[in-house]
Amino acid sequence: MRIYEASITYSIIQLGNVEAINTPDQIVEYIKDAFEKNPCQEGLWVICLDRKNKPISRTMITLGTLTCSLAHPREIFKIAILASAASIVLSHNHPSGDPTPSGADIRLTRQLQEAAKIMEIELLDHIIVGTSEDDPQHVGYYSFRQAGML
Repeated sequence: MRIYEASITYSIIQLGNVEAINTPDQIVEYIKDAFEKNPCQEGLWVICLDRKNKPISRTMITLGTLTCSLAHPREIFKIAILASAASIVLSHNHPSGDPTPSGADIRLTRQLQEAAKIMEIELLDHIIVGTSEDDPQHVGYYSFRQAGML
């Protein structure tokens, strides 16, 4: 049997004034560069926020394949707890460019919504990033909150 010691490491991704992110447009602007390193794979990120919706961390939870990314609420909320987050935003990309949520995206969001209630860490939104050219709505992203699903 192996027993491990867990530790937290921090890497600065931004210095200076940190603005609150309160809208889907602001969230997309904040996270879009995170998907540039692996544009052909789904990357699932959690953005941890303080009480004033200012980002305190962003962490990749998983890097999936062209069409899916595996995640479970425990991995997402582990990061939120370690960051002492008041709330979180989940974001992932669709390499196809079409940000329309899949059945798996909807199921994960519902699971996270239930877990957030128990953990008392608010799930502010789940944003799927695509491209405006491939989005049927020509927005370039899908916000579960804007869609009334959160």
